Amino acid sequence: MPPAWEQLQAMKQTNDKNLRPKLRLSEIERLIREHKILVPPPKRRTLQNLCEDGTFETAENPPGKFGWLVYEDSFWRWAKSLDGEKSAAD
Repeated sequence: MPPAWEQLQAMKQTNDKNLRPKLRLSEIERLIREHKILVPPPKRRTLQNLCEDGTFETAENPPGKFGWLVYEDSFWRWAKSLDGEKSAAD
């Protein structure tokens, strides 16, 4: 393989490890309904407020062209906090 290809593969592997999955608010709504995290599920405006006040850690503030993008680990940390569970970082 040419050296440039090896460098590209090394960069790709390094970058893949650093990516944090992000969820759109529509996916968060679906997860809340599917897992019955809150019944009834919060309205979209409430989820936007959670983004704005920093409860959900977001990729961009204000939202970019894809709308609010919430880091997946931040969403699950919030969901667990509803049961009184603390994260390892607390």
